[in-house]
Amino acid sequence: QVQLVESGGGLVQAGGSLRLSCAASGRTFSGVVMAWFRQASGKEREFVAGISRSGLSRGYADSVKGRFAISRDNAKNTVYLQMNSLKPEDTAVYHCASKYGLEYSRRRQNYSDWGQGTQVTVSS
Repeated sequence: QVQLVESGGGLVQAGGSLRLSCAASGRTFSGVVMAWFRQASGKEREFVAGISRSGLSRGYADSVKGRFAISRDNAKNTVYLQMNSLKPEDTAVYHCASKYGLEYSRRRQNYSDWGQGTQVTVSS
């Protein structure tokens, strides 16, 4: 099992930037695939970005492509989500998640470990 703790959320104006972090502990971080999901009020949790164990393979939801960037530092057991050009529709609780395997998945059901989430609010 991997324990995950997110940080870096907050209130930002539209067009601004935030950087989320997710610190992992437990099993070997380099052995797990990582992803970010988000859940807006009254909506289902949706895939935002994923990154393979090596960091060489990354993927994004169409709604954030070109604005968000996922990265990982295996030496620090941390995954990041750099969010630029934020929009009000990006407002949500952002969760990081992990699973064993080589490649990320866009399906939340495939992830076994989840963080509690960090709130991101974008004002217009």
